[in-house]
Parts: sequence; structure tokens; C-alpha cells
Amino acid sequence: MTQYHTYDSVIIGAGGAGLRAALESSKRVRTAVITKLYPTRSHTGAAQGGMCAALANVEEDNWEWHAYDTIKGGDFLSDQDAVEIMCREAIDAVLDLERMGLPFNRTPDGKIDQRRFGGHTRNHGEAPVKRAAYAADRTGHMILQTLFQQCVKQGVEFFDEYYVLDLILSEDRVAGLVAIQLATGELHVFHTKTVLFATGGYGRVFKVTSNAHALTGDGPGVVLRRGLPLEDMEFFQFHPTGIYGIGILLSEAARGEGGIIRNANGERFMERYAPTIKDLAPRDMVSRAIYFEIKEGRGAGPNKDYVYLHVDHLDPKVVEEKLPDITEFARIYLNVEPLKEGVPIQPTAHYAMGGIPTNVDAQVIQDASNTPVTGLYAAGECACVSVHGANRLGTNSLLDIVVFGRRAGIGMAEEAQHLDLAPLPEHPEADVERMLTDLTERTRLETIGAIRGELQQSMDDNCGVFRTEDTLRAQTNKIVELQDRYKRAGIQDKSRAYNTDLLEGVELGFLLDIAQVMVAGARARTESRGGHYRGDFEARDDVNWMKHSLAWKINGDTKLDYKPVTVTNYQPTERKY
Repeated sequence: MTQYHTYDSVIIGAGGAGLRAALESSKRVRTAVITKLYPTRSHTGAAQGGMCAALANVEEDNWEWHAYDTIKGGDFLSDQDAVEIMCREAIDAVLDLERMGLPFNRTPDGKIDQRRFGGHTRNHGEAPVKRAAYAADRTGHMILQTLFQQCVKQGVEFFDEYYVLDLILSEDRVAGLVAIQLATGELHVFHTKTVLFATGGYGRVFKVTSNAHALTGDGPGVVLRRGLPLEDMEFFQFHPTGIYGIGILLSEAARGEGGIIRNANGERFMERYAPTIKDLAPRDMVSRAIYFEIKEGRGAGPNKDYVYLHVDHLDPKVVEEKLPDITEFARIYLNVEPLKEGVPIQPTAHYAMGGIPTNVDAQVIQDASNTPVTGLYAAGECACVSVHGANRLGTNSLLDIVVFGRRAGIGMAEEAQHLDLAPLPEHPEADVERMLTDLTERTRLETIGAIRGELQQSMDDNCGVFRTEDTLRAQTNKIVELQDRYKRAGIQDKSRAYNTDLLEGVELGFLLDIAQVMVAGARARTESRGGHYRGDFEARDDVNWMKHSLAWKINGDTKLDYKPVTVTNYQPTERKY
């Protein structure tokens, strides 16, 4: 039996963006938060190194330098009006969290401490600057806990372990959502005036990734299936310091504290690729440098397929106090003692620069003219307001979720106050019921796990750090094959209550949709920019490609369109570090 609920605003996702939005929205209108996971298990908790803001607590700094670094780091694809808003509001965003009780590390005189992070400089690239506010290397965990405590204090209503599977649009505006309650298998319809997607990333489209198993692109997938576009899907960031073989992240904070990456010969090779800021170059540059070192035979290990992160030259007290998780991960997963030896690392799929397109007020837009969808919002990694452009700088993600989560919460609540509920169709859950029934009743000719494994491995091989027309064409064909096999894939568990088999079947459908538009965008973009590197088009092409991509999935095919990048103060220049 389908359950019905009515709210003014509904937020999907209880990570940093969703919780920050809930704090604002629930002050103004009746708000619910629907979350696939218990809130404190959201992936914001995995973010380690810091949240940047030009506080100037340790060194001279200002928000305009931060904005320039963000735009340059994004390889000039960032929308500069959005970047300026984020960097200006960064200072208040950090101070708001401090007032809520977040336990930042402190300087000797009691101010919030700050440290260096990749791509952050003073005076427009002159030298590295200490800009990242941090809580050891557990900053995301502390943000998540702090915001959740504030939401509980405020009485925010949570629907924990509910999985949103459909968005209901009526008369070109939001009418509601359909979710499955994981504990019972019952469907729930939420009739609402405004909706915020804050569902996180989709790194599980790759095999070697820092992303949790739940990050399967559900939010962008739902939006794509409802005829709305996704923006800049070809741009995916590979973090340079994933634990070899498994992808769990070793934070950039290690390099911020003075860690060094070396190849099998012991060479600090980043001096050749970024002579000014070396190991603290933007992530896309460091990941490519590691790729080239390995490709040219300077990788370590039996297969010569990794390099080393060294912190063994640092003061052990600094390592243990400021980088406790990093050292623990190295010991647990690799049986390596980081105080004495290098830690084997390789690039790991980490962050989606693309996602659901929005304007600076977090309203979802539906076309290249930036027309908003009434009542629909998105924030955080699932969204693309395009502050990150083609490559996100470290510590800008935690800033993004807090700044635009807040703006989304205010905007959706204020819009809800001026809207009536749109009418629901007669059976709003019908499409979801049909999808779930189809998955459970199919003859099991193919298995979900096998298809998912082949998708992830092939995306690593063909659409990873290094791409060409040949690899992308091969991946296009592979996705067509996997989508055909998915139509014949069944599940063993035919029940509905806590059916992880069914859950993974649904998630695979979203991953295949996401992969399709990612590869289509990457294949069309015949240049190299930020996280998108084409071996057959190695130069950045500002004449033809200084534009955002928009991708729709229509009748199974991908349709691409483009819109201009918003430029205010900084024209594209050569990207030297």
C-alpha cells in the first residue's frame, strides 16, 4: 500500500548540503529530509583535509585571490559569478560552523588554524598560501556531525533509509517525489511544493574510487530520466593519492603539511611538472603526472603501476596529530609504516565536477538559456553551479556544500511560501512500481554484479585519467552492450524488505545512464581541460570549447547542447604553477 505525505519542502540527501539546507528551510516552512543512509553515514563524513576560506588567520589572504585560484584551478571553465559568491561567503560559512560548535584546530592565540592545499596561492599565483580551515584530517566528519546535531536541535523531520526513485513534475513544475522505504519495501509519495536534490556524487561508475558504495548517481539519474539535462558530465576528478589497489583516499592534507610524492627512482617528479608549487599543484595535474611517470616506466612495485607518498621526513608529532586517519589507513590497508617508508598510491576516481545544472541560487535549469524549473533545486556534488569548472581545488567541496546548501535552503523555502501544491497524477507511483516489478520478475539470465563490475572496469580503462577517441568509442559500444544485458538481468531475492539485491539492481540502472552521458560528453569535447584529458587532443581549445556541455537522454540516445561560460574578471590564460 502506498503511503502519502505532504510537505512544503523536501530535501533529498542528508550530507553537508542537505543538512545545511534543512537548517534554513525548516526555519521557514514545513520541511522533510529523505535520506538513503542514516545521516551521519553520508559521504561528507569521508572528506578529510579542510574547508577553505580567506580568513587570513595565519598568512595574508583575501577572497579575490581565492576566487582567482578557483577559476584558474578549474581551467577557466568555472562560472565566475558563482565563484565570486562562494569565495566571498566562505568566511561567514566557516564562522557559522564555528558558532555551531565545530571543533576546528587552533593557532596558539586561539584563532582557527589554516594550512596549505593544492592550487591555493597568494597574490594570483605568487606562492602557496595557508587557506584551509581544518579539524585534523576529519573535517568533513566534523561538519556532518555539527550540522546533524543542529538539525536535531531544530526538530528537522527525517525519513532515514528511504530511497528516492522518481521525481513528479506537473504543469512544468515540481509536484512531488516517490521513494521506497528500505525496511518495508513500501512506496511513499511525497506531495510537495519544492524539492532539493543533495544526493552526492557518482564515483561508483569507476572501479578504483574513493567514493562510498552508495554513491551511484541516483539524484542526477532521476533528473535525467525526467527529461532534464546534466551539465559538464565529461569532467571527473581523479585524486592523485588513493591507496594503491583500493582507492581509499589519503588526504591532500598530507601534502599540505609537507608530504612529497616520489617515483620508483626516489625522484620528486612534480618539480618537473609544476616547478613553483610542486606537489601542491591542482589534482588533475598531479594525477596526470603520476600517470605519465607510470607510463614511462618509473612506477614502483612488481607491475610498476604506483608511486609513493612520503611523510617520513616530517616531524612524527605533526603526522600523528594533524594526519591521524592517513597514517592509520596506511597501516591497516597496506601494512605500511608511514613514519618510516613511502605509502604506495595511485590516482582514484574522486569527485564529479558535472551534475544537475543550477544557477547561483541553486535553482535547477532546464536549457541553455538558463530557464529555471519551478520548485526544483540542487546543491553539493550532485549539482553543477560550476564553481569547480573542469577541476575542483581541494577544500572547495566542503565550502561548496555549505555555501550553496544554505542558499538552496533559503531559496526553496521562500519559493514554497508563494506556491500552491501542484496536482499529482492519479497513480504517481506507477512508473516506480513498474520498474521494481520488472527487476524482481525477470528470469535471471544476467547478474547485476557482473554487469556492474564490467562497467566499472571498462570506465577505468577507457574513460579515466587518459582518454582518446579510440578508448571512448570502445566505451560507447561497451555501454550499449551492458545496457542491453541489463534488460535481461534479474535478482535472486524476490522480497521487498531490506532487499539489497533489488537496491543494487536499481543503482546499476542509474550508473549506466550516468556513464552514457559522461562518455558522450567526453567524446564530443575534442580538447584537454582540467579533469578531461584527451591524448589525441592535448591542448586546451578556448576558441571552440570555452563552453559548458548539457546532456539529455532522449529515447535512449544522448543529445548534447552547449552554453557559454560566465566570465567576469579573469580571461583564460596559460595554466602554469
